[in-house]
Amino acid sequence: MAAGFLSLTEISLAGARKIKLKLLAEAGDERARKVMALQSQSADFFAASQIGLNAIAILGGILGEGALRPYFSAWLAMFYDGPGSENIAFALSFVFVTTFFVLFSDLMPKRLAMIAPESTAIAVIGPVLFIIRLLRPFSWALNVVANTLFRLLGINTTREDRITFDEISAVVEAGTQAGVLQKQEQHFIENVFELESRAVTSTMTTREHIVFFTLNETEDGVRQKIARHALSKFPVCDDTIDHVIGYVDTRDILVRLLNNQSGFQLSESTIRTVLIIPDTLRLSELLDRFRATKETFAVVINEYALVVGVITLSDIMVTVMGKWGSPLETGELATRREDGSWLIDGSTPVADLKRLLDLASLPDEEHYETAAGFMMYMLRKIPKPTDSVECEGIRFEVLDVDHYRIDQLLVKRLDGGSPP
Repeated sequence: MAAGFLSLTEISLAGARKIKLKLLAEAGDERARKVMALQSQSADFFAASQIGLNAIAILGGILGEGALRPYFSAWLAMFYDGPGSENIAFALSFVFVTTFFVLFSDLMPKRLAMIAPESTAIAVIGPVLFIIRLLRPFSWALNVVANTLFRLLGINTTREDRITFDEISAVVEAGTQAGVLQKQEQHFIENVFELESRAVTSTMTTREHIVFFTLNETEDGVRQKIARHALSKFPVCDDTIDHVIGYVDTRDILVRLLNNQSGFQLSESTIRTVLIIPDTLRLSELLDRFRATKETFAVVINEYALVVGVITLSDIMVTVMGKWGSPLETGELATRREDGSWLIDGSTPVADLKRLLDLASLPDEEHYETAAGFMMYMLRKIPKPTDSVECEGIRFEVLDVDHYRIDQLLVKRLDGGSPP
């Protein structure tokens, strides 16, 4: 009974999750705080636990074998009374005592504790602290010897409680499998963490797709661009796209047009100061910039001060929302054909490409941002139509090239199936 209690407390204290204990402690459970304190200084408890378990096991073996051997001898005499009968009776009593001890003092208590380690640890914390105080002299002596040996062997016994993204992702996935989280909620959480690793270039509108106004843009030109492109913000440039001087919000323009103000012209009253960011920035860093500046629109430049794209707060939200808000879902960047293959735009971000094809990774993906960049990196040359790359059992073929830029890819599985 005592050994079973010690086994149960040992596994419950070791398996109790710190995060759950912290929530219970914040809710006012003082016993949860005691469990957390004991976990941070667990050497005394484990020393006391091992003293108790081993003492009970040795004593139980000695007393149990001596008490049971006569009964096994008498039972064995009913079938066999020849040479070695005492040894056989000893072996039978040893096996019975060991099985009984392992089953009721070790295996079953530990399995019970693992069902709900936090509640079990909280329930037994009082008796555990009493046992630690009772056996403190013996525990202290054992810990001194153990710590000395660890130092001689160069082993660091400090517990590291740092939580990594992989661990959080595993917990989230387990929650989804258990039905606590929905599948889309899992995607949202993982995508939020992805903001830390994705560069702004993976989500921005690239240079060739930017629609901008010039300083001498006519009123008719402004009207036509607003009508033709469903955009809320337009950069304003001095002749060329690389000379950005600000941006305009279509709401400001529409208010003036709806008020029938004649002679509309881009001016200081309509042009807002634009946020300029480097292309090395991460999405999480850009989110901080947006929060600090109260802006939702930025122009991305490279190391040569050339504009490579524009990005908005909505683009970041698309990254978090995943397929719900992604152009992949609307068919703008990817179209599935009847044979199961995909037609994919060259500007498709690598993260969306992997998600679309259910790929864990692509070769050396830190060297490129888009599907076109992947092809150029793998081909090691300026691509032309019919050039192809085989990777992860999938064939990527260049279908269309526009001024050295890969416009469209055909993606299909090599085994005759289709990407997921």
